[in-house]
Parts: sequence; C-alpha cells; structure tokens
Amino acid sequence: MTTIALSGSRSGIGAATAAALAALGHRIIGIDLRDADVCADLSSADGRAAAVQQVLSQCGGVLDGMVLCAGLGAHVEPASKIAEVNYFGAVTLLDGLLPALQRGHAPSAVVVSSVASSQLPWDKNPLGAALEAGDEAAVAAICAGAGPKAGHLAYAGSKNAVTVAVRRRAVAWGRAGVRLNTVAPGAVETPLLQAGLADPRYGQAIQNFVAPIARRAQPAEIASMIAYLMGPAAGFIHGAQFFVDGGIDAMARPTVF
Repeated sequence: MTTIALSGSRSGIGAATAAALAALGHRIIGIDLRDADVCADLSSADGRAAAVQQVLSQCGGVLDGMVLCAGLGAHVEPASKIAEVNYFGAVTLLDGLLPALQRGHAPSAVVVSSVASSQLPWDKNPLGAALEAGDEAAVAAICAGAGPKAGHLAYAGSKNAVTVAVRRRAVAWGRAGVRLNTVAPGAVETPLLQAGLADPRYGQAIQNFVAPIARRAQPAEIASMIAYLMGPAAGFIHGAQFFVDGGIDAMARPTVF
C-alpha cells in the first residue's frame, strides 16, 4: 500500500482528493487543524514544524506521495495569515518531506494553487521577494500597508509565489526522482468559497467571477486531476501547472501561456 500525506484533508478539495486517492487503494495521512491524522496549524512556524515531524513519525520516514490542499481565502483576517498558510505552509511541507518522498515508490507531489496565481505576475507581486526570503514580518507589513486590498493581495500573491516555488524546485526534485506539479482551480463549490461569498468585501467579485463554462467546479473535478497527476499515467509530467478553471485563464490571457 502506498502512503500519501495530504494537507487540508477535512473539507473541500482536500476531502474530495483524500476520498479519491483512498478509493484507489492509497493510505492517506490527513493534515488539518482538527479531526485529522496530523492536527497542526500551518499558519505558525511551530505548527508547520510539528506537522512535518508528525507526518514523518506516522509514515516511518517513507512517503510515496504528497498533496497540499490546505489554503485560506481572501476574506480571512489578518491577511498575513493567508500568505502564512498558502505559501509558508506549502513550502515547509515540501522541503521538510522531500527526503521521505525520495525513499518512496514512484513518488510524486501536487500543490493546489489557483487561477489567481496567473492574474498577479511574479514581476508585479509585491509579496514575492519577502515570501521567497522567508521573511514573515515583511509579509505582514506589506499586507498591513495594502489597506482594503490586503486580502486579495495576500491570496493572489501567495498563490503566485507558491507556483513559482514549485517551478523553482523542478530541477532539484526531478534529479531527486520526485515529480512535482501544481493544479490551479477556478471557483469551486467549497466551504471556503461560501465564506468568501458571504463576505461583504469580496462576495460580489466572487459572484461575478464567471468562467466560459458558466458554473462552479465541484471538488471531485479538481480531485480527479490531482489523482491523475499522482498516478503512473502522468509519469513524465513535472514542473507544470494545470488550470481546472472552466476557461478563465484562457479568457483572461489568450496570448500568454
């Protein structure tokens, strides 16, 4: 039986992915704030370190896969917490669990990014340098200075940065024998989306975010792409981002790909 660590396992895309992978016969080590195999707060450095150590303990130092679904939306306060979970939570698990993945069978990892990652390019991302430097105080200061746009900046900036982080790791991870990719969903029917819709600051913008396929995705539709990327049929796919967004990215950036 293969063993896969999966963050954000209790709801939304994470829960759907855990179910899809378990149905294929994988053992899932779920990571979440509560009611999970590993209970940890990825918004703090101590929580992230504890998550890595607990996963290593439960897998015996050997992982066959990792899926990072844990994330926060633009409505969360303070905005710096969004970047802490979406970026620092992901890269800490990536780097901390790579040695365990190298010991696994045909290992692979997928990080859930967002279509928003392409809407704020790296060269215009005010958070990019601070995130890459691991400077959480600078990230908090930038978010605090963004005023009412802080939530959107923290969300789009962190998702852009985590996608860049995956791509920057493609060479080293490929040489280590571990595939690594990202999936970028558009609007998905999850509790996170519902919380955003209920927020007076962001609800209307989310409501107006309509793809050419004029509906929202179901979590199982994102999970099916993740399951494919984790499997042997995707054995030569590495360092790539896959949009599962109903055509939003193509509509917004038809000449950029």
